[in-house]
Amino acid sequence: MPTMADVARSAGVSVATVSHVLNGTRPVLPHTRQAVLDAVDELGYTPNTLARSLVTSRTRSIGLAVSAISNPYFTEILQGVEAGALEHGYSLLIADPHDDPDHEHKVVQLLHERRVDGMIVAPSPDPRELLSYLGRHQVPTVFLDRVIDGSGGGVGGVPENGLRRFDQVCAENTEPMARLVTHLAGLGHRRIGLVAGLPGLSTTAERIAGYRQGLTAARLPHDDDLLVHGDSASAGAERATAALLALDTPPTALVTANNAMTIGTLRALRAHGLSVPDDLALCCFDDFAWADLFSPRLTAIAQPSREIGAQAVRVLLERLDEPDRPARTVRLDCTFVHRSSCGCPDSGEGAAGTSRSRRAGPLADASRRP
Repeated sequence: MPTMADVARSAGVSVATVSHVLNGTRPVLPHTRQAVLDAVDELGYTPNTLARSLVTSRTRSIGLAVSAISNPYFTEILQGVEAGALEHGYSLLIADPHDDPDHEHKVVQLLHERRVDGMIVAPSPDPRELLSYLGRHQVPTVFLDRVIDGSGGGVGGVPENGLRRFDQVCAENTEPMARLVTHLAGLGHRRIGLVAGLPGLSTTAERIAGYRQGLTAARLPHDDDLLVHGDSASAGAERATAALLALDTPPTALVTANNAMTIGTLRALRAHGLSVPDDLALCCFDDFAWADLFSPRLTAIAQPSREIGAQAVRVLLERLDEPDRPARTVRLDCTFVHRSSCGCPDSGEGAAGTSRSRRAGPLADASRRP
């Protein structure tokens, strides 16, 4: 098996120069770098990752802890994290905390014990033990998708002083949700229901805030009966939607707060013999890769899921390079994807990424109030 010394002899450089090229520890002249890479390729040299980690105290691995990995949204985030990690020469260790604080603590501890250089975590509704562990062991961490509100609200009501060392990457939630509500109000709907996510998650709180903001912008009353929790799951949304349909005056339009709950809501509507959008209009937060294959095609907010994952890797690597830099929260824009489940005519366009997709803006349709 070829060694680093063999590569150095073949390239006509020192072993130290080969190390700098392979580990990125010092700039090397382009022609020298290329000579080293050519020698590596010609000899079939494979770096000894374990030995390198003992010398550098880096394993060049990242721990990723996200729940509901089977959810298409998190699957795309995972793809973004993986692509970002590989681009920078990092491997990925993945665990599913199942949105359970005790299990979350266990899997994060296991990832840490495997000497990952840093972690990317989508926190559970109560991350106090998680924060305590990460802070106590000074683990470089980026919170993904779900942020933790330093003001004492948000996820787990964690005090602000527990957040100063943690970066966060997520999508905008409030304004895009308001955009869906004002769009439905602009179509004449006066009773708009929301199937909200799991209580305690920042995404749930922010999307509820957007729902209420949209109602206010459209000058519609806030009716607590129209806001139900589907707990971010298909089965929960099915039950919650059935409760909305059982109201004396049920909603004429619904907004679902994630893609899993959209499936549950559609099941409930089918069980009640209702048709979308003829009997009830529907918009959803989270787009599907196959949303334009539904009948009717789903009007949705599309999150930049892959970019969220890739951005989380970039922020984590910046944290590893500059441990004392100020913590920051990065929010990425969403896209409003206009199809026909809201009751608008279907033009045959509107799949994610087409000309009818545009950045979500919360008040865009408020002027269309009848």
